[in-house]
Amino acid sequence: MDYTQCRRYIDDIQRFGRVLGLDGMRELLKRLGDPQDTLSFVHAAGTNGKGSVLAYVAQALQEAGHRTGRYTSPPIFEYRETTEVDGEMISEEEFALVFTRVAEEADGMEREGLAHPTPFEMETAAAFLFFKEKGCEIVALETGMGGETDATNLVKNTKVAVLTSISMDHMDALGDSLGEIARCKAGIVKPGCHLVTTIQEPEAAQEIARVCVAKDVPYTVADHREAQIISQDLRGQRFTYEGVTYTTQLSGRCQVENAVVAIKVLEELQDLGFAVTREQIQAGLAKAAWPGRFTLIREAPAVILDGAHNPKAAMQLAESVKNCFAGKRIVYVMGMFRDKDYGQVASITVPLAAEVITVETPGNPRALSAGELAETAGRYCPHVSVASSLQEAAVRSLESAGGDGVVVVFGSLSFLGEIQGFYIDKGE
Repeated sequence: MDYTQCRRYIDDIQRFGRVLGLDGMRELLKRLGDPQDTLSFVHAAGTNGKGSVLAYVAQALQEAGHRTGRYTSPPIFEYRETTEVDGEMISEEEFALVFTRVAEEADGMEREGLAHPTPFEMETAAAFLFFKEKGCEIVALETGMGGETDATNLVKNTKVAVLTSISMDHMDALGDSLGEIARCKAGIVKPGCHLVTTIQEPEAAQEIARVCVAKDVPYTVADHREAQIISQDLRGQRFTYEGVTYTTQLSGRCQVENAVVAIKVLEELQDLGFAVTREQIQAGLAKAAWPGRFTLIREAPAVILDGAHNPKAAMQLAESVKNCFAGKRIVYVMGMFRDKDYGQVASITVPLAAEVITVETPGNPRALSAGELAETAGRYCPHVSVASSLQEAAVRSLESAGGDGVVVVFGSLSFLGEIQGFYIDKGE
């Protein structure tokens, strides 16, 4: 198959959805020769911050000259952005080659009466093949959902496991208490690895500690409260931590927390023999990019894209809005999935807005209707309306904000990539 045929194939098998469980993935990888067994990993799970932490870690390792793979999800601006080596996306030709091999084995499983692997399982297997073929020394690997039964969790050579901030999310699949969700996410912890975790809520922290004791795994708590912020603006921030000054181009209050976690991960890798200097860590944090996380995409008016789709991320977004845009007219463009706690997200964020425009993520069965979201947002702001398209939302929000206001586009990551183009086109 060529790249276009691969994408059509993936669209066709979306009917298989996403399955938590490892039997199908285990069989698929076995048929491919278990490429993941030749690789070493930094494996990250958590509700918020996984991608940012891995962006910092991967960039610092690249600065140190280590051939580094990175696998993240979901894609926002370009389908192939989930799979990178040394900051370069897999090419269309490379993707077609590895994915065709995966598809042949997946179709063979179905012919033999086994369940057909899901798109995420196949994409993950293709990434493992690609990283092996590229000779990666280490891979920064993000779970798709959860941890213990996530398709990424068949890796054996985890050097450092990472748990970012854990909160109530995906309760239907992961558990209905913070402890259950933390236990599931801590399923990525393997005997012989080291765990780095951010500060967690007591219930989650207790469960994480229990898992580490049971597996005899040492763990480090990265305490971002010890960081001192020197400066913050829309183009990044500067802070000191343990006597060292760092800068990052990622804005938003949560990014200092994520950076501190990354620093501790890199220190653990140093202890494991991965040569990386303090200067290379500083350079990695300064150069790391992670679009769609409080990202400024245009000015006059300022337009911010942010993937805040759960209460914890909403609190971080609200704090960033208050810090960066005090006294400004704030216009929201908001779209959410039905299976998220959109009511709580609205209660946290919407009171800061002068106007809210709601949208529905095009073509996604999980999307909450713009009308239902508008009804919820209307409890906290008197000026709420529905846009019939993403383009309409972009045009109306820019008009409402005026030259001195701010447009904040947030919620489901799935529509940020598409709507970004309308803001850029409008500004040309």
